[in-house]
Amino acid sequence: MKGCYCLIINLNETSEIKIGKLGKITFEKGYYVYVGSAMNSLIARIKRHLSDDKKIHWHIDYLLKNENAEISEVMYNASDKKIECTLSQLISQKSEGITGFGCSDCNCESHLYYFKNKKEAIECVKNAYDSIAMDYEFFRI
Repeated sequence: MKGCYCLIINLNETSEIKIGKLGKITFEKGYYVYVGSAMNSLIARIKRHLSDDKKIHWHIDYLLKNENAEISEVMYNASDKKIECTLSQLISQKSEGITGFGCSDCNCESHLYYFKNKKEAIECVKNAYDSIAMDYEFFRI
């Protein structure tokens, strides 16, 4: 199954985290939305992100390995249409992105966005999906 996903990540404490070649970044306490895609195995990719047992490969892996970070929700869509950057751009209109995070293979400024609370993060993702008329589901964690 192919598709796109948004990880809603709770960071329960302000943390300085080294993110690969991006270097050390200070992440404020709150919620982050990470926009990603899997054009081969969507469910396997989501399960990989949820797993603690993985090699560090992507920017998001550095954040998720931090003891203060935890995925609280996953919203996703199954589609052959690559909408990752479209979702990211829509979310960027409502939130501040972490420059360069998760977007080394596209022209976006970021694929990770900060929100003060979970409700705002989820509403923003819902609105982004709704604005492009794309159905989405919540992944059971």
